[in-house]
Amino acid sequence: MWTAVSYVTVSAKIPRRVKELLDRYGIKVGPVIRRALEEEVKRRIIEEVEEEARELSVKVSHIPDDEVARLIREDRER
Repeated sequence: MWTAVSYVTVSAKIPRRVKELLDRYGIKVGPVIRRALEEEVKRRIIEEVEEEARELSVKVSHIPDDEVARLIREDRER
């Protein structure tokens, strides 16, 4: 089954000299922009998850390690 991918257009103003160099070297802007934006979104998601993990770590720091291990084992058995 195929999933339709929906696209939107984004634009940015860049210095004329950069555009001239992109043309000179035959750099296709679309793939470069897509990759850069995808990497930035991924970086932000990772930052967000790391912050949530730090907050969770503080909240559960009072639980002894052996209790955490026991809870994990119980959860795996379900």
